[in-house]
Amino acid sequence: MTGGAAGEPPADVPGADRLTPLPVTFRPVRTRLVLLSVGFAVLVTFTTVALLMPPPYAAAARVEMPPAGLLICALMVLLSRPKVVAAPDGVTVVNLLVKRRLAWAEVLGVHLRSGDPWVYLDLADGTSMAAMGIQPGNGKRLARRDAARLRDLAEAYGTGHPDA
Repeated sequence: MTGGAAGEPPADVPGADRLTPLPVTFRPVRTRLVLLSVGFAVLVTFTTVALLMPPPYAAAARVEMPPAGLLICALMVLLSRPKVVAAPDGVTVVNLLVKRRLAWAEVLGVHLRSGDPWVYLDLADGTSMAAMGIQPGNGKRLARRDAARLRDLAEAYGTGHPDA
């Protein structure tokens, strides 16, 4: 399979003109916005409360509040991390703790079944991998559309065989 210029789909793939130009990032934007907003609001609130505590409170309580807020904020940042980046040479899946780079030929299928919390990728080694960057919690219609876009890209850049 021969590819076009960087970011353009292979010319010998039927329907290549309808493929999403690369690179493209799939990310649950609304979820990320809520998580980051809440995380930073908690950090600011905890720090402000610690600074405004009157003297009868133990100094230890005043010292412990900002780190607790920072810990909650860090958790929210971690939860907002998932994304899927599709590029001409492959796909990068960033989940909560794991980042994995896959060549297109390694991605045999892209699935988002009813009730799934996120997209699953069928891999050439016989395993399945969660791709948390595309999830129905951000909108079912958007998740289905993004899963279909990723599936089309995997078919065009990978095996070229339709997903069964």
